[in-house]
Amino acid sequence: MKAPTLRERSPEELAKTLSDLEEQLFKLRFQKSTGQIENPVKIREVRKDIARVLTVINERRVQESA
Repeated sequence: MKAPTLRERSPEELAKTLSDLEEQLFKLRFQKSTGQIENPVKIREVRKDIARVLTVINERRVQESA
């Protein structure tokens, strides 16, 4: 997931994407704790995607307040 594609999304879509990614991260962490995870690198990728979404959301907040 790239930042330019995230910037094209509406605030509602960003919120939905964020909640989906957080749910996915929870499931991956649960799989890791039970030893069933197939690709442990996926956890890092999802965390970075969450950070990207939060960055875009915060950029918009700053633009609105300025």
